[in-house]
Amino acid sequence: MDLQLKDKTAVVTGASRGIGLAVVSALVGEGMRVVAGARTVTPELAATGAVAVPVDLSTPDGPARLVERAEAEFGGRLDLLVNNVGGGDADGAQTGGFLSFTDHQWHEAFTLNLLSAVRTTRAAIPLLTADNGGAIVTVSSNGARTPHAGPVPYTTAKAALTAFGKALAEEFGPQGVRVNTVSPGPVRTAMWESPDGYGAELAATMGLEQEQLLAGLPGAMGMLTGRFVRPDEVAALVAHLASPLAGSVTGADYVIDGGAIKTV
Repeated sequence: MDLQLKDKTAVVTGASRGIGLAVVSALVGEGMRVVAGARTVTPELAATGAVAVPVDLSTPDGPARLVERAEAEFGGRLDLLVNNVGGGDADGAQTGGFLSFTDHQWHEAFTLNLLSAVRTTRAAIPLLTADNGGAIVTVSSNGARTPHAGPVPYTTAKAALTAFGKALAEEFGPQGVRVNTVSPGPVRTAMWESPDGYGAELAATMGLEQEQLLAGLPGAMGMLTGRFVRPDEVAALVAHLASPLAGSVTGADYVIDGGAIKTV
């Protein structure tokens, strides 16, 4: 299916690996011109053919610098912003429950998972509205709907991120900007697979080998597919929502979690 994205322009944040890398690859594959921001430009990101920009999106000026680079690359035209940067397991100590989290950890979680999107969107909106059109797709988490299911600073930051998308859709829809959110369940990325990531820490607290945890987690979380979500599956959904084929879809939150959330 032709998504009608050829020669359109996009900015993707958190693009070096996992979902972000898959999104960049999908958009480039559809013929889009992509500026991809990440703290580290990995060989895999460089190989996509996107314009890779090393930038720390958790800093106050990082998001604006990324958008300024895109503006220069694209001659002031921007068709799509994908707010993907996020996470929160970098310092470990994510499994101790509410009372174990410090102010610093709360601040870090909200800065990376919410404020980075706020700042990038603030910089990108004038470019998206300049031609009365464009789209924003923000990658949140199904943890926004089940905030007990993960580290509470992370899941509450994602809940705020999902609400942020709803507010943007209402305000900027009349200016031709569609805003949607994608909320994956567990995706088999470094967060789960890294030997020093959240998955390893969670396995240790449960007295399991990490591979045991990964093998049993989909079933334990009620994922009807019996497996983790793949990054390319999330990327395909992002690309569809960016496409003119989804021209009447805005203000929506698409859960892609293998059926883990059971509520209507």
